[in-house]
Amino acid sequence: MTDDAYLFLLDDTTTPLGVPPASVGDLACLETPAVRAWLDAYGVTVTSPQLRLVPPEETAAIPDGAERLPVPLSDEELSRLRHRNAPEARADIENQLLAYREYADGRDALLGRAVAAGVPLERIVELTGEDPATVAAVAR
Repeated sequence: MTDDAYLFLLDDTTTPLGVPPASVGDLACLETPAVRAWLDAYGVTVTSPQLRLVPPEETAAIPDGAERLPVPLSDEELSRLRHRNAPEARADIENQLLAYREYADGRDALLGRAVAAGVPLERIVELTGEDPATVAAVAR
């Protein structure tokens, strides 16, 4: 396995392999002279439907004979790519995990039950990631 993600060109754009780089957001590698020259050499743009990107662990799935280019991604860029490349069910749960601390439905009731059960305010803050002032307000 390589540590680099790969840009590659697909002949069949209906194949659900990789993701269009533009869907991942801004990627620093797309502005490098090497990537720009590679794109120009194949007459494609960053928004071309043939251009795809896969994380390092998926490079074995690139079709034999496909034009490919290794590209380094930052940890944040790689995280976005993996999130975008995940199957829909996994992407959905990842969205829920990313948002769980901001989830407000039932939060006050849960915090109130924790206070009533004798859980110290500091421990509630530690477990939930809530602001101490929010927990203290619910405790009143």
